Amino acid sequence: MVNEKLLADLNKQMNAEFESAYIYLSMSAYLESQNMSGMASWMMVQHNEERDHALKFFNFILERNEKPELDSFNKPHSDWESIYEVFKAAYSHEKKITESINNIYGVAMEEKDYSTKVFLDWFITEQVEEENTVSTIVDQLKLIKDSPEGLFFMDKELGARKAE
Repeated sequence: MVNEKLLADLNKQMNAEFESAYIYLSMSAYLESQNMSGMASWMMVQHNEERDHALKFFNFILERNEKPELDSFNKPHSDWESIYEVFKAAYSHEKKITESINNIYGVAMEEKDYSTKVFLDWFITEQVEEENTVSTIVDQLKLIKDSPEGLFFMDKELGARKAE
């Protein structure tokens, strides 16, 4: 049996991951509308990853003989001032997700729930990668500013990303 607070946190994180998928889907739509199909594809891969992360939480909760509780979430932002702003928002969102997972990890340690700790270890590592990847893209976009050539290159580069 999972501690009540920890179960609530796991459910909250599961829903945050589903919301993340929705946010990235909105970002993909925006980038497609800007004729940045490579970047849109990158965001679509991100959308799928976040959905998979949510399902990991969903299945873990079930494996602990508990019931996943699905919530609703707000309509995602759908218009940005620039491509740079899209990725800056993605980076900010990833930092928020990292903080949330770290907080759940702390609760798991306080409760001596080692099964949840082991489950969250993967997410801790994943968030380091997520933040680093998006941070690098933000830094590169900052360097190229609105250069059409630079954006074209970044679009092609990011479009090469494939689902794992």
